[in-house]
Amino acid sequence: MMRSLFSGVSGLKTHQTKMDVIGNNISNVNTVAFKSSSTTFSDIMYQTTSQASGATATRGGKNAKQIGLGVTNGATKVTITSAGAAQSTGDALDIRLTDSNSTNFFIVSNGSQNLFTRAGSFYIDGNGNLAMTTTGYLVMGWQIDPDNPTNIIKDTVTPLRVMKTENLTSSPEATTEANFNGVIDKNDSQFSSSGGYVRSFTLYDNLGYSYTAKFSFSLVDGTKGEYNVSLLSILDGDNNDLLKTYTPTGDDDRIFGKTLNDTSNYNLAKGYSFTNNDADASEITDGSKLYGFDAATQNFVSKDGSNTTIAASKVLGIPSNVTIVSVAQGTSTSVATVGTQTIGYRLKFDTQEGYLDYVDSAGNTSVRMLTHFLGPNTEDPLLANAALSDINIDFSKLLNYDNGGTSTAVGNRGATDGTTGTGKKLGTMTGLSIQTDGKIFGSYSNGNSVLLGQIAVAQFANASGLEEKGDNCYDTTLNSGEFDGIGIDISADGSSMNTGQLEMANVDLSSEFTDMITTQRGFQANSRIITVSDTMLEELINLKR
Repeated sequence: MMRSLFSGVSGLKTHQTKMDVIGNNISNVNTVAFKSSSTTFSDIMYQTTSQASGATATRGGKNAKQIGLGVTNGATKVTITSAGAAQSTGDALDIRLTDSNSTNFFIVSNGSQNLFTRAGSFYIDGNGNLAMTTTGYLVMGWQIDPDNPTNIIKDTVTPLRVMKTENLTSSPEATTEANFNGVIDKNDSQFSSSGGYVRSFTLYDNLGYSYTAKFSFSLVDGTKGEYNVSLLSILDGDNNDLLKTYTPTGDDDRIFGKTLNDTSNYNLAKGYSFTNNDADASEITDGSKLYGFDAATQNFVSKDGSNTTIAASKVLGIPSNVTIVSVAQGTSTSVATVGTQTIGYRLKFDTQEGYLDYVDSAGNTSVRMLTHFLGPNTEDPLLANAALSDINIDFSKLLNYDNGGTSTAVGNRGATDGTTGTGKKLGTMTGLSIQTDGKIFGSYSNGNSVLLGQIAVAQFANASGLEEKGDNCYDTTLNSGEFDGIGIDISADGSSMNTGQLEMANVDLSSEFTDMITTQRGFQANSRIITVSDTMLEELINLKR
């Protein structure tokens, strides 16, 4: 009689334990990455009142007579390998682990030991560390290789301090590539302006300072598709011309170009004509005075003693940056045959298709601008130590077409792909991004994307054997397997990290409510065991009356 009472008591206790588990599951239905638990009952040892006997020649054997002593909680199992649904948050530091073959865990440190969690709600703490929002535990991972910042050293995990001082800025880069593209039209009036057809692009030195390089395109022979391009100036942020500062006199072609000698015919400006005087074929008149060409001043100078001057470039329609060597009457009194000298490179276009044939010499579509000379050197002025790097300038995308007298050529820093060798100023961090393999990149205002570290994960032979420590964290046990201190790359088995999402609890409310009903009924049934047993004891006691 007493055995049934204690069986009923054991039933009440185990069903109460199961109800505690169900209650914990339901209360954590909205806890990030919570893993529901389930209980498994097992019967308690049996009291044997009669041992089993074997069969004889004349009688069969008997089974043992045993009376069970109740029920106990055999196991509480955490469904840790079952992932919860995804919850979108839009926060770049919220990460959901997507498992492929094994269950993965973030590695976090509470300051004294490593723990493991599936809750990927992180933030950047006051020291610049990636940390759990709920506990402040530091997220662990691998650091970059100091000798190769594009590589990760997969060694013992350490806190990921992604916002340390050296990561707040991105180093500048010097421009090493540039290009010109667009249409050059020989009928463009800018070719006869004082400066020629001027184009420019911005470039950076190794320190991130910006400069403006100005170039002039001049027409040599439109019929033959021949033009010259020369470097006018490289201006710094204070509008100082580095060419004037650092280029020695008479050595202008050291930076960009060669000495180009050309002879071409130009129409004189309206109101001017040659005198048709064979004794001085360079003598012109404006109808009132005679002028002779002075190569030293690049002017026409009056011959009446008044020293009136007129810029030769204005009379001849030649850009002022082109040196005029000689002037003579051409095919008529209004046409001049002019010898010019330019520091630059020859551009030759195909006269049938209009594409660039070559620059400087056959086979070349690009030339180098030796800007490394534009800097100070106290020991030898001819060997400068500028922060500027040499720049390869590509002209292959220029075209020579009739565009209604309008040229559309533009200069751009960087190669024709738009990214290579562009150069960059000093960048400040504008954001963080985490790739699917856990690599953390910093985004900077200069367009750089820099690797800052990688989040490592842990895997266990028996993830269900981990011990729950609260705060969504787990610790290793003898039955879970050990953590080696290094971790693994989550992408090694095809798993991944998804940012902007969190893993929801894997609690199935429909199952929990069903279990709650069966648990309630089981508790009621066990309470009836005690009630009926008590009634029977009462009847036994009443026999004495």
